[in-house]
Amino acid sequence: MIDPSDLPSREGIWPKFRRWAPICAIVLLMAVGFQQGWHEHLTLSNLIRERARLVGMVEGNLTVAMLTYMAVYVAAVALSFPGASFLTILGGFLFGWLAAGTITAVAATIGACLIFLAARSSLGNALKDKAGPFVNRLSDGFREDAFHYLLFLRLTPIFPFWLVNIAPALFRVALPTYVGATFFGILPGTYAYSFVGAGLDSVIEAQEAANPGCGAAGTCRIDVSALVTKELVLAFAALGIVSLIPVALKKWRAAKKARKD
Repeated sequence: MIDPSDLPSREGIWPKFRRWAPICAIVLLMAVGFQQGWHEHLTLSNLIRERARLVGMVEGNLTVAMLTYMAVYVAAVALSFPGASFLTILGGFLFGWLAAGTITAVAATIGACLIFLAARSSLGNALKDKAGPFVNRLSDGFREDAFHYLLFLRLTPIFPFWLVNIAPALFRVALPTYVGATFFGILPGTYAYSFVGAGLDSVIEAQEAANPGCGAAGTCRIDVSALVTKELVLAFAALGIVSLIPVALKKWRAAKKARKD
């Protein structure tokens, strides 16, 4: 005969379901999105082909167009779809670099927070339960200067955006710290890519003048990577290094104090 105490209680099942449901839902939507090829629409050829219709939507109702753009951006970031840089360029093309950079930074931060909270509720707790002393010390050290470390990771284009969204969840970084470092960390790059997008229309027109009909066919040859120069990437890296100066000063002062003691 089965002892009722051996059966899983509702109190035990519900917290586990609540913990894992958000990340499972995101992974499921991600799988469906990749299987359906949603991310394949985020291409420069599609932008060129649909340029007139997109511009017409913006001119017809700017508020709705901006909200739709933000919703798509939030979903793309939360589901870790590739093409965030292209979406930022698209925003600059449609709304101008200043407006696009601002709303893109807000949308990207919201999307990053969604995946961060989902990962923290599941993966963060699992890691905390199974982590050894070394991982716990590493976690404590990261949280001690979480804002500056996150600012560095956001400013420097070294690690994938999706990885930086999830990694702080494993160390249980506070949400306000995560939000602040994410928003201000992505702001320079967001404005830079939006600025590239704001000048894209003239590049497309030049291509159409040289190759009539390429816009409608989506065959205009524009290398977006060529617009993002090496100097721009180096500038981001320099900003990232600057963001670590407070951490280095703090460690230097602590070491100096320890020597005196």
